[in-house]
Amino acid sequence: MSLKIRLARAGAKKRPFYRLVIADSRSPRDGRFIEKVGTYNPMVARDHPERVTLNNERLEHWLKVGAQPTDRVAKFLSQAGLMPERPRTEQTKKSQPKAKAQERLKAAEEARAAAAEAPAE
Repeated sequence: MSLKIRLARAGAKKRPFYRLVIADSRSPRDGRFIEKVGTYNPMVARDHPERVTLNNERLEHWLKVGAQPTDRVAKFLSQAGLMPERPRTEQTKKSQPKAKAQERLKAAEEARAAAAEAPAE
């Protein structure tokens, strides 16, 4: 069984509140979980002490057992000093413009470069 430390959404519409839970990776986001180990309230100020609450003792246990945190949870854990900070990943290929758009951008850059050189001569 592959375990994840992830956020499970709770709260009302347009008023999110998240629980940090240990869950099987195959279970739904808000579905069955093994243990609740903290909370995250994005509606309060960043420096508010109740924005992120963690049960450090239990989180250390689950990390030793092999539970893998999601990216957002890993950020919270690194800020709390429970794990090293993850390096930021490069942009995905999906976020890049399509091939034709890239060709047009390249052609436009070449045209600008040629125009900049022409008056200089």
